[in-house]
Amino acid sequence: MSSELAAMTGAPAATRRFPPVAELGIGSLALVVIGGILMASYVPRRPPLGVPLALAAVSAALLLAAVFLLSRLDQFAWPRFFVVFRWALLAYVISAGVIGFAFIYDHTRGAPLALVIVMLVIFALDVPLIIAFTAARYSSPPHSAD
Repeated sequence: MSSELAAMTGAPAATRRFPPVAELGIGSLALVVIGGILMASYVPRRPPLGVPLALAAVSAALLLAAVFLLSRLDQFAWPRFFVVFRWALLAYVISAGVIGFAFIYDHTRGAPLALVIVMLVIFALDVPLIIAFTAARYSSPPHSAD
């Protein structure tokens, strides 16, 4: 059975082919973590912003590509996705907030702090997206034969 036919007929999730949402999310996550480590390695000094800014920009582009591909899915377990995404987002917003507080506590100010906050927002969206997509891709979409 072709992947298009499987997607249209609501075939089991294990046999359906999905766009590389998780792979793009993991790539985005890796880049933003590398950028965050570079930024943290300079605390309390002012870091050079070129490389971390480039990493954050590519990371954001990968995240947007993953969201775009995800939004194009028709037969998908959206209810499961949103339940998992909401709870994971709550956990990772708290985690990103604690990390952001550590940078503020270490007197990071101005452009470096703004870049760290952008990276933390990407981080707080990447992980819940990956978790929720993975949970939903192995769930049966509503009104499927499973």
